[in-house]
Amino acid sequence: MEKSGSRKTSQPKSSDITATVSKITLPERERRNGHRGCVLWLTGLSAAGKSTVANELEMALFRCSNQVFVLDGDRVRHGLCRDLGFSPDDRQENIRRVGEVAKLFAEAGFICITAFISPYRADRSLVRGMMGGGKFFEVFVNAPLAVCEARDPKGLYARAREHKIKNFTGISAPYEPPLNPEIELRTDKLTIAEAVAKILRHLRKTRVVKKD
Repeated sequence: MEKSGSRKTSQPKSSDITATVSKITLPERERRNGHRGCVLWLTGLSAAGKSTVANELEMALFRCSNQVFVLDGDRVRHGLCRDLGFSPDDRQENIRRVGEVAKLFAEAGFICITAFISPYRADRSLVRGMMGGGKFFEVFVNAPLAVCEARDPKGLYARAREHKIKNFTGISAPYEPPLNPEIELRTDKLTIAEAVAKILRHLRKTRVVKKD
């Protein structure tokens, strides 16, 4: 989808900025942590189950002594991105900021889990491009729109149908599903435990975390 945004995000405004390099290397951090740093990018419609899966996955990884943290859409919107709305431009900037933060977590050796609708393929591709090879895993939390509407724990779909919420993904704004995600979770068919187990199997298979 073509977006009409004109926001410049490729270069900082000031030319007097020099990035510092830590004396502690990523391999050193990963050896101490006992696992690789990476980003698990959960994308899907509102009420598809992203936050629920992310929080349960965080607990499962934490119990196994992994360094892990969740970046959740609502929490970020209350802080880092509180100045942004839901226009295509603002959605793009929201995801860019989150991508930069997630990248920092990965560079610190953490397993960073994000839970964002992130409706545009181009924005998710931008974040993937920020990461090194094998550091970004797109997780499509896939539930049909009808299932998400039936869940609707916050009443958002109902308000969007009544035109009380503008630019609502799936109703008045588009969602572009991933074409080749590393992991797909059909949360209308899987339990949360099964969804988490599927991600953990992938992390073991790709040697992000150690096998049991």
